[in-house]
Parts: sequence; structure tokens; C-alpha cells
Amino acid sequence: MNSEKRTRVVVGMSGGVDSSTAAALLVEQGYDVIGVTLKLWKHDCLSPDEDVFKCCGSRAAADVRAVCDHLGIPFHMIDDAEEFQKEVIGRFAAEYRAGRTPNPCILCNEHLKFGTLLQRADQFGAQYVATGHYARLERADGRTLLRRGRDPRKDQSYFLFSLRQDQLARALFPVGDQTKSDTRTAARQRQLKTAEKKESMEICFVPDNDYGGFLQQANLVQKHRGEIVDLHGRILGHHDGIEFYTIGQRKGLGITTPKPVYVVELDAANNRVVVGADSALDRDEFTVDGCNWIPFDHLTEPIEVTTKIRYNHPGTPATVTPQGNGSAKVKLHLAQRAITPGQAAVFYQDDLVVGGGWITR
Repeated sequence: MNSEKRTRVVVGMSGGVDSSTAAALLVEQGYDVIGVTLKLWKHDCLSPDEDVFKCCGSRAAADVRAVCDHLGIPFHMIDDAEEFQKEVIGRFAAEYRAGRTPNPCILCNEHLKFGTLLQRADQFGAQYVATGHYARLERADGRTLLRRGRDPRKDQSYFLFSLRQDQLARALFPVGDQTKSDTRTAARQRQLKTAEKKESMEICFVPDNDYGGFLQQANLVQKHRGEIVDLHGRILGHHDGIEFYTIGQRKGLGITTPKPVYVVELDAANNRVVVGADSALDRDEFTVDGCNWIPFDHLTEPIEVTTKIRYNHPGTPATVTPQGNGSAKVKLHLAQRAITPGQAAVFYQDDLVVGGGWITR
């Protein structure tokens, strides 16, 4: 690239090895790179130890600064706590209160990493926003297509299904063609401070995966007594709030039954937890709304896809039929266990992300 006309890119850096390596690769490719960390927490509202929140605590920020200094690129910390509270935390809590199990990482990607961060990129005069996601992009026929990452064990395209064309057109995923092992090797070769840093599998703002504890500590839910019932409506016990349960849960129900039972429904209207046998969790049909389509603007006829009903789901063949108003019916060719309202169903054809939507029922 001509040094006087280098394309500028903002890299969202969390303090991990993936985003650090992404920044290093872009520097080597000749981009004018700016490292940005989003400060997402008003730390005094939840915990005296801000480093519980690994992607926005002081240690993570120090690691990002060290990597940026090593690469010779500018570093900026941007306070986006209010937007995070509104678009991610607020909706996270609202979904649990409504009896659904949310996926906040998708909302964070849509509203912050490729929402407000794109607005910041405009202020910096940057054309692109890059992250360390394991996904790939392809520009074809005036559209930007999203494909699975090269490493099937680390593919993160599921979390990106809701990105619009205007967002995808300005996105870069520099490590999407690599395996995780490749990325660590690249970080070691470039002597990045984050090369050996362990990755967290938890949601960044929920320490120890204790969702109920987080919701209570943050004063986002209050305990409210309700009934635990079977599929016939018979009362088996009581609960302290539907927010503390999820579809498929077996342990921690606090009831005694002759045979094992599982949560099969969260009835928010009646404040009831409905339980049943394991077989009651199997379903072959559900509806999604808030659909986003990537190779085309609208789904106009039934389409055959592979559907993932949660991130760690292997995928299963399905027929998706448009229903209007951004919704669709999903008919699975083989029933699946614990289809959970609030989760995303993401549709694939081979490695192409066709689109997806939010499971409603």
C-alpha cells in the first residue's frame, strides 16, 4: 500500500491473543491501524474487583496498551458503558424476566463492536472495523457474505449472524482463515504480550457463569415466588423466580419426583416453571423472529439449510419457511432436544451463513 494513502482500520481489542494478532497482521499488511478498547463497565456498580470483567478491566486494558506500543500503533480507551448497559445488560435481564434465555454476545457484536465502534471509526476517519473473530468474509455481486471460520472448533460465525450488510461491508476478520494454534504461533513469533493468555469461555460480565447471582447482585431481578408444575398443571413445588431456570435444566429444581424431570417451559405470564420427562424436551418445529438474511434482503420461499439452535450445537437439516414481518417457521428433519426461546437459530448452507433469527416458541 502507498504509505501516504493507507487504508485506516480500527481494531476492537479485548486484551486477548486473537484481537492482538489481528492487529499485528493488519499492520504487516500495510493498514493504518488504531487499537481501541471499549470500556463497558461502571465498575463500582457491581464489584470492587474490576478485573472480574476480563475484557474491560484494568489488566486487559494494560495488555492492549502494551501490544499497541509493541506494534507502534495508537491506543484509545473509549467509555461505552451506558450503551452496553442499555443494549446488552438491559436486554439480557429483560429476556430472563420474560422466560427466555438470551445470548448477549450477539447483541454486543451488533450494537457495540459493529455499532458504536463503527461510529467511532468514522470519527477516526477509518474505513474498516476489525476484530479477532474466527469467521470469514467474501465480497461478491455487491454483497458481503459471511462464512464459517477455517477452524471448525473455533468458528464464531454464529455470533455474527445479525450483522447487516452495511456493517459486514466495513468488517475485517484477520484471523478467520487461521486455526487457534496458528494464531498463538503468530503471536509468539511477533512477541506479543498476550501470546500465552488463556481465553475465557464465560460471558464477560457474568463471573463463574452464575447468571442468577449476577442478576440479583445488579438489582436486575428480584426473587418472586411461583409454582413448579408438571405438564398437567399439578403443583410439584415452588420457585423463587423463573429467571433462575433454563430449558433442559434438571439439577437445582428443589423438588422430589419418582423419575427425573427437566424444565420444559418457562411460563412468564403465570410465573410458572413447567417440568416434564426428558422426552418432552424433543421438538421438531419452532418459530424465529427478528430474522436477518445475508446473501439476500428477504426470504421469499422455503429454503433448505443446516440449523444451529445454539452456539455449541452441531447443526441439523431443516426447512425454513418465511412467515412475514421478519419471522420464519423452522421445520427440523430430526427432532432436537431443549430448543430454547431467546437463543439464536442460525442457518447455514455448507460454510455460508444464510441468516438467522431469535427463537420465540
